Amino acid sequence: MASMEIAEPAYGSDKAGLVCGYLFRPAVRGEAVESEQAAAHLANADRTSEFLWLHFSLTHAASLQWLRRHVALPETFYDSLKEDRSSTRVEVVDGTLLAVVNDVRFFAADVSSPATVTLCVTRRIIVSARTTQLRAIDRLRSSVRNGETFRSPAELLAHLLRDQADVLVEIVRDATRRVDAVEDRIIGHQSASRPELGALRRMLVRLQRLLAPEPAALFRLMTRPPDWLSEGDVSDLRQSAEELSAAVSDSAALVERIRLLQEELMALTNEQTNQTLFILTVVTVLALPLTIIPGMFGMNVRGIPFSEAAFGFWVVVLVMTAAVGLAGALAWVRYRSRRF
Repeated sequence: MASMEIAEPAYGSDKAGLVCGYLFRPAVRGEAVESEQAAAHLANADRTSEFLWLHFSLTHAASLQWLRRHVALPETFYDSLKEDRSSTRVEVVDGTLLAVVNDVRFFAADVSSPATVTLCVTRRIIVSARTTQLRAIDRLRSSVRNGETFRSPAELLAHLLRDQADVLVEIVRDATRRVDAVEDRIIGHQSASRPELGALRRMLVRLQRLLAPEPAALFRLMTRPPDWLSEGDVSDLRQSAEELSAAVSDSAALVERIRLLQEELMALTNEQTNQTLFILTVVTVLALPLTIIPGMFGMNVRGIPFSEAAFGFWVVVLVMTAAVGLAGALAWVRYRSRRF
């Protein structure tokens, strides 16, 4: 009986787990390659003027096997894939540049849902590996498909970091529009949503905590870069670090603005609560004579004043009216003194 072969779904990658691969030559747009072509290129060590970008999906079981078979990467790269990768890491290991950076997931209910991408950069190749689709990586792929040229893997890495900063800038810009709308409602004495401000602040603080260590790590790397990095590569990486640092600073400034709005909104809420309590207090004070005086005159005992007088009822009404008027005047004076 003939055996039936069931094709395994690729889920956006080929049989080796390669999501995308590009071969770059000087001043020439990147050429898309598959895993077989990339393996053949890596086997030819004479092409020093060319370099590869290979982007793998870690959800594919064949990814690590292919990398171990065809690419000479330090063992630290594979160890970093097993560790907790939520923290940023940029360092030189055995002459290669190893980086673990945070990015924003492409498909997520929360725009700040983070995920990491692990990169290993050498003179001839840049390898990136992730578990889910990421925004900055997708931007870099779009730039390559649109014909942008790159002279070295380090320039490609610098472009990725700039894309990462652009993603953060877009998130901050969208959050700024929402904060502006909340601020306009507060200025116009309209109802504003405190939960919305709290959600925006938590989102920005989460992104800031994840992305803030990256510029510092890059600046430390630039003090002692690998020997194979050219001056242009170092300059590009330093510029990318500065752009990312500026984006993180904008995020921190917006967090501080949201905090001030939350304090203002809390003060307005407390003021409205105090006004409500003051009104309830005034109503209680005004109603006090209307309850005490009729209660006293309603007692069925001897010696009730004006019980035998012809106009006793009207005398009691006049006394109650005077007492309520006096209480109202005192409340009004206190209200005016509170306002001014």
